[in-house]
Amino acid sequence: MSANNAVPGYYPYRHRVTFDETNLVGNVYFAHYVHWQGHCREHFLADHAPGVLALLGDGLALVTLDCAVTFFAEGHALDEIEVRMAPESLSGNRIAVRFDYLRVAPGPPELIARGTQAVACMWRRGAELHPAPVPDELGRAPARAGRSRRPRPGRRSAARY
Repeated sequence: MSANNAVPGYYPYRHRVTFDETNLVGNVYFAHYVHWQGHCREHFLADHAPGVLALLGDGLALVTLDCAVTFFAEGHALDEIEVRMAPESLSGNRIAVRFDYLRVAPGPPELIARGTQAVACMWRRGAELHPAPVPDELGRAPARAGRSRRPRPGRRSAARY
């Protein structure tokens, strides 16, 4: 990913909506879309930038600066959702990505939401955070991910950043 230029392609993450992710009305509670952004991001790191996961234990912090979701249609229990994460820009220590949420089953694919997220790479020094360059592995990873568009099946992940 080069500075301020989006890379073609996306990283797919599949998730089947469970009943506990729906509200009393029967649609997906809005906060779960943001939760799925985290799952998609973590699976991407595990698949395409595992060295970055090791750096998280050495003081690297991926700090979410901004996060948003715009909704176009409702999701429901047992829908199969494909979250597609695509790079938007890389500048200095910041990375911006876009998330497209497609209901892929039942029925034909339908864009039900779109999200964005901006992350800053920071180093922890004691109680302070300082800007850090984007690790090379992470900067190169979106191009590799764009070549492989097999959906990653959803699973719970314990890692958080």
